[in-house]
Formats: sequence, structure tokens, C-alpha cells
Amino acid sequence: MTQFDLTDDQREIQELARRFTADAITPHAAEWDEKHVFPRATIKAAAELGFGSIYVSEESGGIGLGRLESALIMEAMAYGCPSTSAFISIHNMAAWMVDRFGAQAVKDKYLPSLIAMDRLASYCLTEAGSGSDAAALKTKAVLDGDHYVVTGSKQFISGGGENEVYVVMVRTGEDGPKGISCLVIEKDMEGVSFGAQERKLGWHSQPTAQINFDGVRVPVENRVGGEGEGFRIAMMGLDGGRLNIGACSLGGAQRCLDEAIGYTKERKQFGQAISDFQNTQFTLADMETELQAARTLLYAAAVKVTENAPDKTRFAAMAKRLATDTGSSVVDRALQLHGGYGYLMDYPIERFWRDLRVHSILEGTNQVMRMIIGRELVRQ
Repeated sequence: MTQFDLTDDQREIQELARRFTADAITPHAAEWDEKHVFPRATIKAAAELGFGSIYVSEESGGIGLGRLESALIMEAMAYGCPSTSAFISIHNMAAWMVDRFGAQAVKDKYLPSLIAMDRLASYCLTEAGSGSDAAALKTKAVLDGDHYVVTGSKQFISGGGENEVYVVMVRTGEDGPKGISCLVIEKDMEGVSFGAQERKLGWHSQPTAQINFDGVRVPVENRVGGEGEGFRIAMMGLDGGRLNIGACSLGGAQRCLDEAIGYTKERKQFGQAISDFQNTQFTLADMETELQAARTLLYAAAVKVTENAPDKTRFAAMAKRLATDTGSSVVDRALQLHGGYGYLMDYPIERFWRDLRVHSILEGTNQVMRMIIGRELVRQ
């Protein structure tokens, strides 16, 4: 990326993702939402473009792109369906953790099928009693010979019950972050079970469920990183995940802004198009300005994460906070500009309004993002 623009290669990647979205996602997204369809075949088709391993290294079989390229892809796919785009983001985060921190044995075991999306991966950190306070997790893994015995449960797991692979943070040592390790656990291992599918406001195109571990025996070779490194690995994964979820908000909000512009130009009241009223133009102007500002910050943060800059975590948190709050605000105003029609499922706005609401909660709530930013500022 030059300082203020995308490179030709980045534009080609963006255009590839936009074409895929227009053909394979946008025409079907409303039905997926209404009927709670998990579009596994479409997700598999995304893998054929390399979108199952966006920042998995080329040495491991991925396409080895940076976090800005990933954000461009997620933003483009979210234009059609934020829920499906976010699901693909989570899979990428889990695959990257295996590639970046796993030993060769665990890479060889899982990466080929994850890259092809023959098997899908979930990221498992949150528990019923540890959400924002993630380092308080209680799921325990006790070493027994060449296996860990895992007992506990994880909450709000995207892909829960459907995905085959779960990258799980477990407690192998002392209380707090230094006692946490990371294990890859398979759906079919004895002792793994799932709760009922959660009934959610949005994100209807992907499954969400609790996952339970009842004395699950996991080979030691399935550990990602060393003992006690799991929390650090999980947080590094979230730097990229926060950028992607912010990008999903940008893509969804851009769709709703475009829909609002089209609608207000066609809809007439008091003898003229709604778009001719200065109030409408001011509203659209603010939506566009705020969206572009959030996008610029997110792209800058993505470059910092790719380059491992010292302030990458703060910038990822700032970008996630701004992009997700802005995305929801833009969609809300787009719904208002549609009037009563915006509240109907005949128009896509209400689906985006529901889907984007969770983005300010997951990958770290926006209140936690403010904590991260503020702590770094006063530490300087």
C-alpha cells in the first residue's frame, strides 16, 4: 500500500472478492438469513480462491497475504453477507494460529484440510464465566502421558456443532494468562459434545453453540506453541480478528449506504425525491465521511499488524472500535432513510442492522477496546 491508496495487486484481490460476492453470496444471503441456512458449499467455493488461508504462509500451502488484503476480502464479502464473511474470518484466524505457532506435526495434521476448507475451524476462548476477562478461563487440561485430558466448556462458539476442528484455550498451569495453553481438538474425539444451537438476533447463516469437553484425551502433539503460551497466541490471533470484524462492519455499512442512496433517489415525498432534500444529503454526507474515516484507520492498522509494529495492538483496537460503532450507526441511519420499508424483510437493511450489532461485542467488546487503548496511552 502506498500511503493513501491501494496497490494494483490489492485492487485485483478486492475485485476478485467483489465478483465472488456478487455471484455466490449476495443473491442468496436473504434466504440464508430467513431460513437459517449454513452455506457450506459457498464457503468451500471461497477456499478455491484461497480465502480459507488468506494469511497462512505459502510454505504451508496458504496464499500468504497481509492483513490489509484480508480486510479487503472480508469487507467485500460482507457487502453481501456479514455473517458469512465473519465466519470465514474466524476460520482464517484459527488456521493462522496453527500455521504461525504450531509444530510441524500439528501443521501436517490439520493445515491441508483447513486450507481447502474440507474441515472448518473454530476459535474457542470465551466461557460462560469468562468473557471480557478471558484470562480467567477454567477449562482444564491435565497432562497424562502423551495426552492432555481436557474438561470444561466454551460458550458462543461460531461453528459449534458443525465445524470439525476447534482451536481451544485451556488451563494447563497457574491462574491468570501464564497458565493458559492452546490445543487443537477434533469434533469426533470421545467426550466432545455440543449444546443446542443458540437463538440469535442476527448472524443466522452460521451456527453458534456451546462446546463441552468431558475428559477428552488430546495428543500432546496437538498443542499449538509451548505450555503457557496460549493466551499470548490467542491475543495475537485477535489482533487480526478485530481488523476482519471491523472490515465486515465496513462492508455491511457500505452496502446499506449504497441502498439508501438508491432508495432516496427513487422515493418521492412532497413532490420531489427524498434525495433532493438538504437534510437527506447532510445525512448521507455524514454517513460517507464517517465510513471513509473508519476505513482509513482500519487499513492503516492492518498494515501495522502485518509489519508487527510496536503499536499494532492499540491500532487494531482503535480500528475495531471505530469501524464497528460506525458501521452500526451508518446502517441505523440507512434504515431511517428507508422509513417503514427499512423495517421490513423485503429490503436488506434490517438484516444488516441485526448482523452488525454483534460486532461491537465479539473479538473483544468495544469497552475492552477502550481499556486496551487507554492502558497503552497512560503507559507511554
